Amino acid sequence: MRDVAALAGVGIKTVSRVINREPNVSSATIERVQSAATRLNYHPDIQAGNLRRSDRRTQTLGLLVGSVANPFSGAVHRSIEDAAASRGVAVFASSLDDDPARERVAVSAFLRRRVDGLILTPVSKSQGYLLSEQEHGTPVVFIDREPSGIDADAIVSNNAEGAALATRHLLEQGHRRIAFLGDRHDIWTASERRRGFLEELGRAGVPTGEAWLVEDLHDEHTAHAAIEGLFAGARRPTAVFSAQNLITIGAIRGLRERELQKKVALVGFDDVELGDLLDPGLSVIAQDPDRIGTLAAERVFARLDGDDRPPKTVVVPTTLIERGSGEIRPHE
Repeated sequence: MRDVAALAGVGIKTVSRVINREPNVSSATIERVQSAATRLNYHPDIQAGNLRRSDRRTQTLGLLVGSVANPFSGAVHRSIEDAAASRGVAVFASSLDDDPARERVAVSAFLRRRVDGLILTPVSKSQGYLLSEQEHGTPVVFIDREPSGIDADAIVSNNAEGAALATRHLLEQGHRRIAFLGDRHDIWTASERRRGFLEELGRAGVPTGEAWLVEDLHDEHTAHAAIEGLFAGARRPTAVFSAQNLITIGAIRGLRERELQKKVALVGFDDVELGDLLDPGLSVIAQDPDRIGTLAAERVFARLDGDDRPPKTVVVPTTLIERGSGEIRPHE
């Protein structure tokens, strides 16, 4: 705090007032203090008694997932907690909700609590803001999406190959008019799944320019509306690849409302709870969130135990599960 005060040209008490958001501090002073804190990578410790020293840890991890409401994130969270509990380590978890600003806020909150390591699902354009923290010895492991601006361990699914596998399966059933329903186009996983879809169409000689690409869907409601739009016109797809589990739920609802669930093929990326009980059962490209979480926990603990080998990205395979919806042949 003394360093921040010196750099900002104010007193220590003023820095404390800014950090604690006390009133009657000018906006100019707040800006100088915050700028100095950012330059010095200063994070106020809300639990001074837990201040980390070279011979002491807080026995905590910070975990940032896409959304605790998403079953995939929940499964990853559970496997990390299981691994951490076996070592007497607590896990602080927060939802990202694909908001870059929220990523920085959550990470800052973790660091203020002096967590021993970070396991993060990134969404901002660069995670370079973590370089200084990494240099100070805090291990950082990324899950679900590869980071940018920092060289760190990452555990991800084989998104492009999984999407290609889904597309290939639909092509093998005789489909050529296939619609792609994707998440936000600027999210790494979504762009990888789009890439796998388009490349597989290209390999099969299907003009990619004629494919239905409906992107920037983020939940079942927007996906439901997308299905409504796709089947409102005269030219319609005979198959749908929904590239995210919440989007798949919206697609299921939309198809069932139009009584198309047995006429239009559907393959989803990531499994959906009770998908095997539908009629027809839901065909999916299944990820392995338990494996992803376990590997992420293993990497962060290995780093804490002194593993200083170069960072690496581990790609976890996906699996096609045929249940019926993806095996419907074209009706037109």
